[in-house]
Amino acid sequence: VQLQAFGGGLVQAGGSLRLSCVVSGSIFSISAVGWYRQAPGKQRELVAVTNRYGSTNYADSVKGRFTVSRDNAKNTVYLQMNSLKPEDTAAYYCNLNDVGRLYWGQGTQVTVSS
Repeated sequence: VQLQAFGGGLVQAGGSLRLSCVVSGSIFSISAVGWYRQAPGKQRELVAVTNRYGSTNYADSVKGRFTVSRDNAKNTVYLQMNSLKPEDTAAYYCNLNDVGRLYWGQGTQVTVSS
């Protein structure tokens, strides 16, 4: 299983970005997938996840601003980020959870300027 993330960049506060993560392998549709982030000097934290049934879970800090979604036909998970804040600046990692076995993509940097 390999994960490849796209879509990071530099954006002004209040702006939007959309991250994508393409997953190789056949277990995507039956796995929970989502996004974590890690800012310099901080621990990696959950941003948003969606399970195989489409249920979602978000960090309190992004609720109402970020939306996680998945396209099982394309083996892709998305993170739509709106109303971005400087505190959203971090490296964002996509993640697949195969019954407790975790797979990670490379980070994609999101920088929000004030």
